[in-house]
Amino acid sequence: MKSEILTNLDNPRQLEKLYRDNKPTFKREFNTLYPQLSESPYAHVWNARLNYDDDGLSWGSTSELLFILVSALLAGTTAKLPQILSIPEEFFYTRNVGFILFPFLIAYFVWKRKADLQNRLLLGGLLLAALIFINLLPDTPKSDTLALSMLHLPLFLWSLLCVAFAGGFRHDLRKRLDYLSFNGELIIMTGLILITGGLLTGITIGLFTLIGLRIEEFYFQYVVIFGLSAAPLVGTYLTQTNPQLVNRVSPVIARLFCPLVLVTLVAYLIAILIYQKDPYNDREFLILFNVLLVGVMAIIFFSVAESTRSSIYRIEHLLLFLLSVVTIIVNGIALSAILFRISEWGFTPNRTVVLGSNILILVNLVLVTGKLYGVVASKKDISEVGRTIAAYLPLYFLWAAIVTFLFPFLFGFK
Repeated sequence: MKSEILTNLDNPRQLEKLYRDNKPTFKREFNTLYPQLSESPYAHVWNARLNYDDDGLSWGSTSELLFILVSALLAGTTAKLPQILSIPEEFFYTRNVGFILFPFLIAYFVWKRKADLQNRLLLGGLLLAALIFINLLPDTPKSDTLALSMLHLPLFLWSLLCVAFAGGFRHDLRKRLDYLSFNGELIIMTGLILITGGLLTGITIGLFTLIGLRIEEFYFQYVVIFGLSAAPLVGTYLTQTNPQLVNRVSPVIARLFCPLVLVTLVAYLIAILIYQKDPYNDREFLILFNVLLVGVMAIIFFSVAESTRSSIYRIEHLLLFLLSVVTIIVNGIALSAILFRISEWGFTPNRTVVLGSNILILVNLVLVTGKLYGVVASKKDISEVGRTIAAYLPLYFLWAAIVTFLFPFLFGFK
């Protein structure tokens, strides 16, 4: 994007096209370049346009708004398919919950990024193959491989969304990092929408109860179901058309969460020692330990992604480094525990997945921590850390695909 802006600085039409194709990236990269473009009158115009302090809410183009509204209705209808087609709810939702949302988000970014026909066909084909595969898996009671496949399928769909967000299957590290930032922003925006929706639900049901009408069943069956399905789509639309809504909030949240999580994690490790919790023989505790590990990894990724988009203080780099070091300790405990369980009781689908995931995360953490050490000790650019995270993401995508599609066959659907 930077090279495109510099090349077309005297070409207003092409600059406008670049801006409309990807507004958040254009604004970020232009603001980075602006100090060296002070002699260009075109740069001054664009700076005034991009950084004008406008608190108004943009609703984007009519076609984009219509696309989101139709997608929201289709997502809500998909969520109601068990009632419409008399499909057992447990069977449908456990296998297809990801298809309520991801296909519509993927379609939105494919349309917005103007992906070429080849990428559209590939994404559509992979979505269809995943849909058929998960619904044709044998409904074996207490099947670990079925549970693992259903658990990892949303992660596979999440990887396809990354492809759509980037505009296709391409090696673009900056887009992958932007995708991580988008996920953080989407969580923030969707959370606000759901809180508002929850307040509206309480007020609406309370008002109708006052006049003797019990609308709870109808309201939850239709309004709430459609609202829950639409919230991430509306949140995505708002983050893409109004980046200023979360651009100021996301860095603040990243900066607040990093030290708080670090303190919490250290306190948690101390509590484990004091209360002598045993992840080696306590299976449920080990599962929660790994969930904690994944959550902390997500916070590190989001914090690094946000730090590459805005200037932060050196102390924040140090906090990120310390958080990564502590997370390596957590990962080491989890990894040693699963190796102990495998040595005692052998391989199972669950233990194999936990082992593979822990090794994958450990390698990533070591790479990220090494880069963060360079940032803290040698004052290297934090963007190096971001590129390391972005370059490693496809390995998570590949692992999700292996667990989803190959594990049932490798372990005989056990």
